[in-house]
Amino acid sequence: MQRIYTERAHLMCPAMFFGIVIAIDSIFDKDRILSAADDLSKAHPFLQSVLGHDDVGYYYNITNISKIQIIFRDDAVSGIDDPILLREYNSVTKNEWDLRTDGMLKILTFHYGDKTIFLFVFHHLLADGRGALGLAEEFAKCYKTGIVPDHVEEKLISSKKDMPESSTLPFVSKLLVKRANKQWNRENHTLTYDEYLELANKYYGSDKIARNIKLETADAYTKMVEACHEHRVSVNDYLMAQMYIKDKTDKIIIAYDLRKRLSCYNLGALGNYSTAFSVEYKNKTSDVWKAARDVHNIIKKKADDPKSLYLVLQCYADLEGELLDASFAAARCGYESKAAGFIGTMFFGFAESKGYSITNLGKFDSRNIEEAVFIPPASPAIKKTLGVLTVNGKMYISSAVRE
Repeated sequence: MQRIYTERAHLMCPAMFFGIVIAIDSIFDKDRILSAADDLSKAHPFLQSVLGHDDVGYYYNITNISKIQIIFRDDAVSGIDDPILLREYNSVTKNEWDLRTDGMLKILTFHYGDKTIFLFVFHHLLADGRGALGLAEEFAKCYKTGIVPDHVEEKLISSKKDMPESSTLPFVSKLLVKRANKQWNRENHTLTYDEYLELANKYYGSDKIARNIKLETADAYTKMVEACHEHRVSVNDYLMAQMYIKDKTDKIIIAYDLRKRLSCYNLGALGNYSTAFSVEYKNKTSDVWKAARDVHNIIKKKADDPKSLYLVLQCYADLEGELLDASFAAARCGYESKAAGFIGTMFFGFAESKGYSITNLGKFDSRNIEEAVFIPPASPAIKKTLGVLTVNGKMYISSAVRE
């Protein structure tokens, strides 16, 4: 049994959805779509799971049938940046899914001339961005070639032992978490999943997000890559530097893949194997390349420091699970808990949508996927999020901005 551990931060927090859009050079075939989805679910136990709960806590309740929901759309789209796709994404993420029955993945299908476009909508409990992208590639290969994906057992971070000993919380953070846990236990109440669903769906009624998908032209992308090589920075450093300058912010939250550092990870498994940290840059320069070089050095320093790299995961691990569950509701929805309100506001920034974030899933070449878009999650703490993905030399940047 795989229990929800650090993933619990995604359980009772709204807008924990994200999307992967892929175009496949293969004609629309309903039977093959159903067959490929079934093969995918047999390869990944989490695709047969719903949310389970017992006296110990929440877990992935694996059944013996696929829990993928396939939604066939008759719409013919003009490409993977067609507004229809964002319209449909918004439609299936306009309220919370009841994960006890709904499963954690929906796949929407669209006609695209003599090709097919798929919109994968993930709940974050199922996977992080890298895991989702790998799953989309497996599906595309199965759909296009008939090659069935290999079975992979998910093995999540399940205890603090899966993280480096040198990554424990700093003294002050540990003290604050310990105090919040004690106060929570004195308050002696619990936010149930049903209560959360009711509060979250009320929150969605006033949460307005404007989304957009932009293709970088081939010429612009080539020039960007060449300039980044010349200045010895990554494309992500450059995009972050642009965000600092254009949006006049001094802090951006980024995701960081931990797969190569975690002994518990099985190659190709679903689940969350990433961390996130904030990159603070208060220099008011208008020189994008100076900002990119500075940001590059800040990120390297943080990635080399286990206390910084694992900070948020260690925080999730040290907090009482039920306190973590209530942190959003207390900070944003009026749920009465001083302890949860403190954690939700001071640690996670849920009280207001003020943050900036970027997640870049990198670049790769594929024989099965022609091009792809990553639609990033939009945490309630974030005002603007960018999702970046480059496949076969085509870079798409998807934005989510709270109005």
